[in-house]
Amino acid sequence: MAEEKRNQGNRPQAGADASRRQGGPNGGRNQRHGGRHAINDRFQDQVVDINKITKVEKGGKHMRFAALVVIGDGNGEFGFGQGKSAEVPVAIRKAVAYAHAQTVKMPMTKSHTIPHEVYGKCGVCTVYLKPAPDGTGIIAGGAVRQIMQLAGIKNIYSKVYGRRTPINVVRATIDAVKQLKTREYVERVRFGSTRAQKPAEKPVASVDNEEASN
Repeated sequence: MAEEKRNQGNRPQAGADASRRQGGPNGGRNQRHGGRHAINDRFQDQVVDINKITKVEKGGKHMRFAALVVIGDGNGEFGFGQGKSAEVPVAIRKAVAYAHAQTVKMPMTKSHTIPHEVYGKCGVCTVYLKPAPDGTGIIAGGAVRQIMQLAGIKNIYSKVYGRRTPINVVRATIDAVKQLKTREYVERVRFGSTRAQKPAEKPVASVDNEEASN
């Protein structure tokens, strides 16, 4: 009887064992890599492209996956990241984590478009962005469309020239966005922190008033 009680004392409790199997009190969440929305809930992510990388080694073929992911908060801020792993979900989680580390702010007008037209380039890929009036929609495709949707742009024209490799298109789009300047930014650079106001002009006396005074 004493030996049975001793064995029962050495056994782990059922609740603790179940909690350990489920990954602790957080319900099985992978705290090392993080969930897709564990870093910041205001960002949404979308997979742009997944490539399969095969490396021939002495023991055979070693296969990995490279994921390209774009994130955005719908209010002008977006980013992209790349992740590589032997499993697709892990590669996507890595790409999302890298994307949060390097985000870009896109200037927007009141009609949810860009301030002016601009060209962005990466290698042999060139991306052209042009503002569009309200109600036009996103006239773009591929990675450019995904970036504009996640960034919150609703009206824009776009054209891609050259090679349309997804990673080059994304980098060319970011290069174009970094060249955008708002009207407030230009006025701040030209006139300082506050725009210089013209001095008030003196009222011109009429001929009748001058004759009356004489």
